[in-house]
Amino acid sequence: MEIKIKKAPLAKRKAKPTDESKLGFGKIFTDHFFNIKYKEGKGWYDPIIEPYRPLQLDPTAMCLHYGQEIFEGLKAYRGKDAAVYLFRPQENIKRMNKSAERLCMPLMDEAIFMEAMKKLVTLEKDWIPHGAGTSMYIRPTMIATEKALGVHPANEYLFFIVVGPVGAYYPQGFSPTKMYVSEEYVRATRGGTGNVKAAINYATSLYASRIATNKGYTQVLWLDAAENKYVEEVGTSNIFFVIGDKLITPPLAGTILPGVTRDSVIKLAGYLGIKVVERRISIQEIIQAAKKGTLKEAFASGTAAIVSPVGLLYFHDKEYLINGGKTGKIAEKLYNEILQIQYGLKEDPFGWRIQIVPGKKAKKG
Repeated sequence: MEIKIKKAPLAKRKAKPTDESKLGFGKIFTDHFFNIKYKEGKGWYDPIIEPYRPLQLDPTAMCLHYGQEIFEGLKAYRGKDAAVYLFRPQENIKRMNKSAERLCMPLMDEAIFMEAMKKLVTLEKDWIPHGAGTSMYIRPTMIATEKALGVHPANEYLFFIVVGPVGAYYPQGFSPTKMYVSEEYVRATRGGTGNVKAAINYATSLYASRIATNKGYTQVLWLDAAENKYVEEVGTSNIFFVIGDKLITPPLAGTILPGVTRDSVIKLAGYLGIKVVERRISIQEIIQAAKKGTLKEAFASGTAAIVSPVGLLYFHDKEYLINGGKTGKIAEKLYNEILQIQYGLKEDPFGWRIQIVPGKKAKKG
């Protein structure tokens, strides 16, 4: 299936940001986007990269009423000599299809998905910022577009990809965040959709997130729904704890999103000789470790921030400092290692990095 490319007229293209320190996250988008339609009995059709524009949806489009909407998030990186890389995009493609399957949506052809990302990023490569830690964010999305009311899987869908330059996800940069442990609200339950990247998961997290923000905390640390005891994940990331000489993270058990960065952290930590344990861990165990001084570090992992150190936990009306509120050595090591792989600055022993735009060769003489 050939992807058509319809370029925006030069006169109608947007001015590119000149101050990379003010990029923010998810605020700026490029001149083009990819989209492809689906209809039951016909399959996917009309793949095109075209000028960025608003979508046109009928008021009864089923995504607006019954929540059939899934998405992914990954990045393109400008490396040495202006080469452009993707980081483990195959994993995002696989995860999106798992999300689609769970929400009774059509699977996206993996080859078309990959080709669309490569072509769109290549077309918009001049939008990729140059500063350290900056990148181009890639947001693939699928929504139900059938015009109908009534609870059933839709028969028509739209898959699209938008991209845009981004700076640091957290305004404070690579500095320890403060986590609010939610006991009243839960993110996901066994048998639900907590292990897929569905829009509904984020909508239900907003209320507790607002409570945390109003109290001065950066993110919510969620506990399990069954016992309100075991740590699961952060609002936008997976979570890790360094207790003694072990790096501990909750296991994937149907309620936690299987993060691509989470998997990268686990594999890289093992490669570096750090003992990694995936097991259930209660908030009480974490608090006791904090009191005893055996909780050495805590950090979250995700596409947006890569590794985000946690310097403080709020639980039962008390605050608990972690590592004196400072970034830990393991978090910093993993962050730098993954960052250098993503930007092509060091060897990639795992084959995670994919170059989609070659670097400029140095001139001789």
